Amino acid sequence: MVPAFEEERLIILFGPKATPELRDISVIHEVQEQPANSIKVGGKLKVGDKVYNIEEVGSQANPNFDELGHVSIYFRNEVGEILPGAIIVSPGEFPPFEVGDEIEFV
Repeated sequence: MVPAFEEERLIILFGPKATPELRDISVIHEVQEQPANSIKVGGKLKVGDKVYNIEEVGSQANPNFDELGHVSIYFRNEVGEILPGAIIVSPGEFPPFEVGDEIEFV
C-alpha cells in the first residue's frame, strides 16, 4: 500500500519487527549503521538518488527510530504542525524508489 501514500506525500519506515498490519503500509528496512540521534534539523535524507533537507523533527522521531526503526516522513515544502514520531523534509516531491534502494540520514 506504500504507493497509495504518494498523494499524502508520506512514507512510513519500520524495522523488521513491524506487525503484519504495519507491514502493509510501511517501508520495511534494516539498519546497517545507526548513530544515536541521527535525525536532526538541518540534516539530509537520501532516498535512492534523491536528497531532501530535514526541516522539522518530532520529539519522538529519534527514540522511535532507534528502538523500532520507525519514523513517518512527510515530503512538504511548507513547515507546520508535526506529530511526535514524524519528520518533515523538503522539497515536497514524493521520491520514486524501488525495493533495494538505500535510505540514509546524513
